[in-house]
Amino acid sequence: MNSLIDLFDDVQQWLFETIVQPFLFHAGLSSVIEDAYTGTMWFLIGVLQIILLVVVVGSLQRWRPVEPIVDRRQVRIDILYTVIYRLGIFRIALFFLVRPILESFFGLTRIWGFEPFQLDGIWPGVTDTAWVSLVIYLLAFDLFEYAYHRAQHRYKWFWGLHSVHHSQRQMTMWSDSRVHLLDGLLRDVLLIVLSQLIGVQPAQFVLIVLFTQLVESFSHANVRFSFGRLGSRLLVGPMFHRFHHSIAYDESTAGPAHGHNFAVLFPLWDILFKTARFETDYPPTGIHDQVPEKGGHDYGQSFIAQQVLGVKRMFGRD
Repeated sequence: MNSLIDLFDDVQQWLFETIVQPFLFHAGLSSVIEDAYTGTMWFLIGVLQIILLVVVVGSLQRWRPVEPIVDRRQVRIDILYTVIYRLGIFRIALFFLVRPILESFFGLTRIWGFEPFQLDGIWPGVTDTAWVSLVIYLLAFDLFEYAYHRAQHRYKWFWGLHSVHHSQRQMTMWSDSRVHLLDGLLRDVLLIVLSQLIGVQPAQFVLIVLFTQLVESFSHANVRFSFGRLGSRLLVGPMFHRFHHSIAYDESTAGPAHGHNFAVLFPLWDILFKTARFETDYPPTGIHDQVPEKGGHDYGQSFIAQQVLGVKRMFGRD
């Protein structure tokens, strides 16, 4: 394991010194060199994630697909979303647009004497051990994700953005990244604030994001797979999450209403808050009013159209 970490560090160093750093000096952006080094790390993590998805999850999709893919153009759009979110393009925008505001906010909190609550320090000697601490923070972030996801379905303006994600009629391992840019911006800002409030260390934050993204990609995969009766109650899988995207219940319970199977990592939250449905199959996915019989509502056939229509729905103009 240490040799793999060393190899990753070496590649990050080489990429940064060979390409990123010279570009920054040439562009007059030497002031962001330290942050660019971190950005290089996220880029490499994204590359490794995509390779893992293609090799492992892609093989599973070819082996046991739920359905044949007939609209490959929409899948290519999902791949574009994946590139934007996983390879650091979105993080660059987040850095320049939001970071100055967040730094000012956290600077003020320090002036006011606010100290982050160390969630893993509630039981010294136990909760602050490495693996227990990581589990605690995973649960905390996943509870936030569950609450955030329920809000996306509960409030009409929020559903206007989130419906971009649900508009994919043929889910694949790329579909997880189909998220409206404003939605992604809000979610990431709140995650950063949460990490500051509960005292997550940078290395832990990286592991949490990495694990969460991989599970999310797999849970959206076009593959007939279940973790079984017990496993499905421990970790979200494709069968469990597919029902959340199902047209079968969408008309009466999705959108700005209620729903099922909101959990991102752990079905625990769906069980506790009584939104879990385990006895499901692999139903067709999408939004009910997309089908011709319900009006054939257009949620956007291109990346730009999806972004524009999402904003219009947010303000009730679509």
